[in-house]
Amino acid sequence: MIKHLKTLGLYALILAAGLAVGVAVAKVPALFKKDFVQGDYSAYLKQHKAQVVLYGTQTCPFCAKARAYFKEKGIAYADLDVGTPGESREEFKKLGGSSVPLLLIGDRRINGFNAGVIKAALEASGDKPGIH
Repeated sequence: MIKHLKTLGLYALILAAGLAVGVAVAKVPALFKKDFVQGDYSAYLKQHKAQVVLYGTQTCPFCAKARAYFKEKGIAYADLDVGTPGESREEFKKLGGSSVPLLLIGDRRINGFNAGVIKAALEASGDKPGIH
């Protein structure tokens, strides 16, 4: 009986270790992901007459967070809906968009909502949050 309990305990330990390794391996790519991609996005900014362009959808909670952030900081931005077919969705695809929100700020393309990364991009582009 004790031998079976030891064996069962060993199997449980091996299973737990395997699960832990699986979870850790799944998170490794995120460690190497850049916060933004640097490039020349001036044509998009000029086209939309804005220093910030947000490609998003109406149902995305992270898009809503980005909108709330810009509103709170008094930052004007172009809000483009990629949830329906049209020019905005085509631009989104040209930019390599695969998830929303996709933000263009100065020379940076930011995938997802991260207030610190957005603040740094605004500061680098000369648009200081909280001053407006």
